[in-house]
Order: sequence, then C-alpha cells, then structure tokens
Amino acid sequence: MKAIALEKYGSADDLRLVDLPEPKVAPGEVLIRVKAAGVNPVDWKLAAGYLDPIMEVTFPLISGWDVSGVVEAVGLDVPEYQVGDEVFAYARKDWVQKGAYAELVAAPVRCVARKPAALSWEEAAGVPLAGLTAYQSVQRAGVTAGETVLVHAAAGGVGAFAVQILVALGARVIGTASERNHEFLRGLGAEPVTYGDGLEERVRALAPEGVDAALDFVGGGVVDLSQALLKQRERIVSIADQTAVEKGGHSLWVRPVSEDLTELARLADAGKLKVNVERTFPLAEAADAWRLNQEGRTRGKIVLTV
Repeated sequence: MKAIALEKYGSADDLRLVDLPEPKVAPGEVLIRVKAAGVNPVDWKLAAGYLDPIMEVTFPLISGWDVSGVVEAVGLDVPEYQVGDEVFAYARKDWVQKGAYAELVAAPVRCVARKPAALSWEEAAGVPLAGLTAYQSVQRAGVTAGETVLVHAAAGGVGAFAVQILVALGARVIGTASERNHEFLRGLGAEPVTYGDGLEERVRALAPEGVDAALDFVGGGVVDLSQALLKQRERIVSIADQTAVEKGGHSLWVRPVSEDLTELARLADAGKLKVNVERTFPLAEAADAWRLNQEGRTRGKIVLTV
C-alpha cells in the first residue's frame, strides 16, 4: 500500500510517500480503506519526538489517528461491522507505527463508529480527535442544560466542537476568541469575548454571578482566571495545562471511545454538529499540510484525501 512515512524522528521535510506492507488485522480490529485522514498538531509533534517519553514509537512511522473510510476486512470476533460499512475512527493504539496517512489502516473496534451520513468523507475525518476531546471535556466538567460555560479558544479546532456540543446540550456558552472570529462564534451559538487583558471583567459583565464550568483549550495561565470566575473551582477541565489538577480541577487526554464517536455522529446527523474543512491535500502532499497546520492560523480542519 501507499503511505506517508518517516524513517526516524523528524519534520515535514522528512515525510516520504512509500510502499509498505498492508497492516495485519488482529482479533477485535477492522481494516479500513482510507478515504480521508485528518491532520492534527499531535501528528507532527509526535513525529518530532515530543511524545517519546510517554508513547512507544516504531519506525517506519505512519502518522495520523483521524480517519474516515470503508471497512475492507474484519478480524476475528468482530460482530459490530461488515465489509463495506462506512466508518470513521480515532485510530489510536497503545503504540505508534501504522497510522492513517495510508491507503489502509487497522483499528480496534473501540476506536471506530459508523460514519455520520450528513458528513462528507473529508468532514468525517476532521471529527475524531478534536470532536472527542471536546465531548469528553464537556462530560468531565459535568455540564447540564441551563448552565453557563466559559470556553477558552472557542473558535479553534476543539473549541468549535465544544461550543456546538454545549449548545446542543442546552448550555449557555461564553467563548474567548480574537475579534475576527466573533461572528463565527455567534453563528455557532456562543457569546464571544475577546481574550487578553481585562478578560475577567468582560466575562463578569456577561455573567455577573460567575460561570458554572470552564474548558481550557489554550493554556497560558487561564486556569487561574477561570477559577476566579467559577462558582465551584473544581469545574475546570484543561487539555493544555497540567497544573489544573494541582489546583483542584481536571486535566484531560482524549481517549478512543466508540460510544462517544457514535454520539458525535448522532449530533452531526441531527444537524447540530458542523465541520469546517478549511483545506484538503492529496496524500502525497502531506508535508505541505503539516506546514500549514504548524502555522496555527487556520480556523477549520486540514484533511488529507486518499
């Protein structure tokens, strides 16, 4: 099969389109014929060796955990899927080697769900990592209908999903973003505020009694600011600041959970979850997709087509 691979830790300049053996399909796995693969910052950070202290990596390394495609084969004891099923997945295993930047990827069924019919292949491939991060953050914060939630970096890849999930839940959302993204956030159902100096006062003006929960998707010290605004200090969830735990809150690293992906698919098919694909690249141009992602200026998802 064709795949984008690295022979050692490196950068976009080291990515190569190569021929590699097709993945084996272990019991409890499905083999997915890839239609599209989402590009996330963790892909190039992992390839640079940043996650080496916590994850086993084997070379040649095929990056990518986000995928949409068609089931090509099923392993032993997989009653959930049949050949030809349309699926999407957060195809993260316990080690890193054979990812989604390829014509085929094998994924455990715990990582897989049926693709939402309302989304294109490219849109579906943009959901898993960011969508699951947002959904699990909302769940970890224990948000219920009618509550007010402060979302930091609300116009970003994870934040935009979180806003939509919260709105669908019936929560009120106050989202931080640059002014150029305020209209975008209003379109998602959030009340935008500009981040930076004076943020606490701006949020207080919208929520004088404070907020019920806060989601930190940006880091940079917003945990303290959030806790000053929270009615209960422990209801802060951060994906970017480990000190949240030391301060009584929560830190989250997304998990591949089929049931959570299925809920995201349900929201998409109900018209409550939209995916903004900003740019697509053919598989062979993965290096250009990484360079664009590293600029950090895109609001929507970057996706590889296969």
